[in-house]
Amino acid sequence: MKVVTTFREAREEARGRVVLVPTMGYFHEGHLRLMEKGRELGDTLMVSLFVNPLQFDDPADLARYPRDPDRDAGLAAEVGVDVLFVPPLEEMYPTEPFTRVVVSGLTETMEGVHRPGHFDGVATVVTKLLAGLRPHLAVFGRKDAQQLAVVKRLVVDLSIPVEIVGHPVVREPDGLALSSRNVFLGPDHRPTALELSRALMAAADLVEHGERRAAPIVAAARGAAPHLQFEYVELVDQDGLTRIERLDRPAFLAAAARVGPVRLIDALFFDLSPEGEPVPDRGVFLEAPSVLYREAG
Repeated sequence: MKVVTTFREAREEARGRVVLVPTMGYFHEGHLRLMEKGRELGDTLMVSLFVNPLQFDDPADLARYPRDPDRDAGLAAEVGVDVLFVPPLEEMYPTEPFTRVVVSGLTETMEGVHRPGHFDGVATVVTKLLAGLRPHLAVFGRKDAQQLAVVKRLVVDLSIPVEIVGHPVVREPDGLALSSRNVFLGPDHRPTALELSRALMAAADLVEHGERRAAPIVAAARGAAPHLQFEYVELVDQDGLTRIERLDRPAFLAAAARVGPVRLIDALFFDLSPEGEPVPDRGVFLEAPSVLYREAG
């Protein structure tokens, strides 16, 4: 594996079909599964590791975001990453950027309400990575469902020649969606945090029993999490992110809540079967504790 710090060096290492996995580091199986998928889809697997300041509305959150580049490099090498792009701030933003990428219409709801400016920062850094690294394909996780929709739309609107692939949510054995911030959850917070994934699974159960109306599906999710103070629970169209009254198209149920010091998000996608019936994507469940804790411990 080659570790590089500039766009030019990364491009020089590219061979054949290039697959990019953009990350902010502190890897766990969620990241590693994206890399494994990328390894299957291309010739050169490139991973970017950059904690993007433009997408943080809280400087304290940016400062405490977990970082361990040496640990990340070891995990990436084990998966078979060819190029690990670890740019310093001055490579990504040599000067204060005057340009921002704004995907209006998809960023005013859900996460956009609670994290002002977040998606402008995400769209800007993703556009910069795609332009500077020039991959043929990029892999993103479905846990960040709204982000995935934003990225898919920006590459269409800006005619960026890259295919965007979404990967199922990777969950810990108890169902909690993997996130680097999970290391900040104490044992007292864990039972409440687990209600987030249980809420989505309750909605999935209801849909599998034939419910198609949005209101009961959302109510089932809220009812399965009696101790959780949700910021939002919404059932929306996968592409336009508009609220739907009936589950009759590809959609996802997204939810967010704060548990102790950690803000958690999760998503449950509903794809359509060949017969037009919604099929819940519950994600991938690990069989053992995550490397997130083994390495951090």
